[in-house]
Amino acid sequence: MYTTCIFCHGDLDRNEAIEKFPVGRRLAFDGAKGRLWVVCRRCERWNLSPLETRWEAIEACERAFRDTRTRVSSENIGLAKLKEGLVLVRVGDPVRQEFAAWRYGDQFGRRRRRAMLTTGAALTAGGILVAGSVAAAVVAVPTTMGGVWTIPKAMEQWYRSRVILRLRDEFDEPIRVQRKHLYTSRLVPSTDASGWDIQVDHIPGWDKWARTTKRKNRRHTMIVHGSEAIGLAGQLMAHANRRGGGRKTVRTAVARIEEAGHPEAFLPEAADLALRDFSKLPKSKLSTLNPEQLMKPLPGTLAGLKVDVRLAIEMATHEQAEREALEGELKELEARWREAEEIARIADKLFVPENVDSFIEEERARLEPDSKGRISTR
Repeated sequence: MYTTCIFCHGDLDRNEAIEKFPVGRRLAFDGAKGRLWVVCRRCERWNLSPLETRWEAIEACERAFRDTRTRVSSENIGLAKLKEGLVLVRVGDPVRQEFAAWRYGDQFGRRRRRAMLTTGAALTAGGILVAGSVAAAVVAVPTTMGGVWTIPKAMEQWYRSRVILRLRDEFDEPIRVQRKHLYTSRLVPSTDASGWDIQVDHIPGWDKWARTTKRKNRRHTMIVHGSEAIGLAGQLMAHANRRGGGRKTVRTAVARIEEAGHPEAFLPEAADLALRDFSKLPKSKLSTLNPEQLMKPLPGTLAGLKVDVRLAIEMATHEQAEREALEGELKELEARWREAEEIARIADKLFVPENVDSFIEEERARLEPDSKGRISTR
């Protein structure tokens, strides 16, 4: 049974209330459509369960929801908290605005609060650093001030160069997508059935290549199509939307999808909108475009679109990915679960010495009862 968030690779925790589905501390379920989600308490994303036992788990969730007295319900959505601590979200037949408020409101609001706190902490730390440096400059050489004002630029450079995704290109070569590539990557119109693709800038995955000046200053880009584009766009937009959005912005984003009629229809419109904004840039600037030198997103790029458009793209990609997964055999979704589990397993062991693993295995073996039910006291 999968226990790791597909999106942030965090531990989904466990519950003892739903015997058929002991994963998660917050479960959302839709009995009519047969959907069961585990809500990650770390990133607030809804992980659609690909498990074959989900029908029995949904029935157990329905019984637990009806039996608890601590609950609030509207006509279409209900919230119940069990004594054990598990929170259940029962989804009926809500309109898109109501469903989006429950599904996306928490995660976008939480991102917004986290971004505000992070920004405030950074400004406070920067003020203290500058004040201390100014005080030191009274008895130091005048060039000290020059060092003070280069600190924010160095922090910005470090932030922009952080790797947000590790992928493989069309030649199966490893590549890295950095945060600054959100400033130039964008949705593009396509002639295939989906009506849109995603153009992703990146750097080669091998560090020795990335360190050479020739390759570092060269722009690398690739076009991703179809179902791969859906999953990739969702992941990249989560980083582009790291500041989240308020309730009003979420409602505006949902309204954009409603005007298009369906999430699948909105994405080609978003690609056309991105193209219109991007086309306004002078051709001279596009011919010499270098992501290394950009300090802010270009218009029409993943990070350069309006906030409500960015949120709408993230919503639409998530819902379309789930629809395709449910229409198929969930193989792609299960593969993403396995990948998340593997990444989390590797991350957990990065700083654990081998002797610790050996000790844990020895203790586990010692505490297992023998054939007579006795436990070793060695």
